[in-house]
Order: sequence, then C-alpha cells, then structure tokens
Amino acid sequence: MAILKIARMGHPVLRRPAEPVEDPTAPEIVHLVADMLDTLADAGGIGLAAPQVHVPKRVMIFTVPPHRTADGDGVAMTVLVNPVIEPLDEAKALGWEACLSVPGLTGAVPRWSHIRYRGHDLQGNLVAREARDFHARVVQHEFDHLEGILYPMRMADLSLLAFAEELKHGLPIEADGTPGED
Repeated sequence: MAILKIARMGHPVLRRPAEPVEDPTAPEIVHLVADMLDTLADAGGIGLAAPQVHVPKRVMIFTVPPHRTADGDGVAMTVLVNPVIEPLDEAKALGWEACLSVPGLTGAVPRWSHIRYRGHDLQGNLVAREARDFHARVVQHEFDHLEGILYPMRMADLSLLAFAEELKHGLPIEADGTPGED
C-alpha cells in the first residue's frame, strides 16, 4: 500500500484524543490499517497508532516478539479499533520505552503490569485479552497515543529520559530492565 509520514512530538495530532471509528470494517479503515502495517514494517517498530500517521482515529496495531513474553509465544500482529483498557490490579512496573514519534529518545515509564483490553478487528469481531508485563506495556503505550499522551508525559523521573545512543555508555540497568543506581 503506502508508507505514511510519522508525526513527531509537538505535532497537534499527537496532543488530542482521537475520534471513535463508526465502522471498523469500512474500506477507509481497512486501507488505513494496510498503510499503517507498511509504515510500521518500514520503521522497524512493534506498534503504531493512527494519530502517529496524522489520522486522528482510534485505531492501533501492535505485535510482541516471542522473546518479550513469558511463554515465548509472542503476540501476533493485532489490530484494535476503538480499544479500551482496564488495569486488573494496582501493580506498576518501570520499564524502558521508545517511540517512533519521539525519535532517538528512550525513557523509563511506569505502567500497569496486568491489564485487560478489548476492541474490534477489521472484520468487526471483538478482540478481548488479558496482558501482562511487556505485552501490557505495548498496549498501554499505543493506547496513550489515542488519548493524546506521549510516554514522556507518563514519566515520574525525567532524569531517566535519554538519547538511546547515550544509554550504551553506562546508565546502569537492573536484571529486570529497570534503571539501577550508579
């Protein structure tokens, strides 16, 4: 289909909540998702929300690589239209995130560790799942784009926002992936 331009931090489309989609099976939504899949593949990411490609609609796509899940199965590419999420407990974990709309940076972001999410696929079928750990983090990150939120806005400690390239030079990382102490 087409590779779309990715909106970067500061663009107004990333600052406001996206609009609900009336019909997840509509040809324009199917076309949008095809373009989002091409764009994501070209960018080398694992998730993308429609506002990131300048379309203020409640559509997101994501996958989770097998090495990032406890069972090693990963999560296949998922399309969610009009998603909702709910935390299933109060536990949060700090973890590193990056974003195609915030190129070159990475930050330690607190996220719920266990969530339930649901939305519709392109055939109008309900997709409902529970997610933990990295899977839950990815869903929350993409969902935030639909709410007009970028990950730095979730950070409790901006000293843990850094250029990804600089992290190679020695910010200590604990075994669980969280920032450590010097």
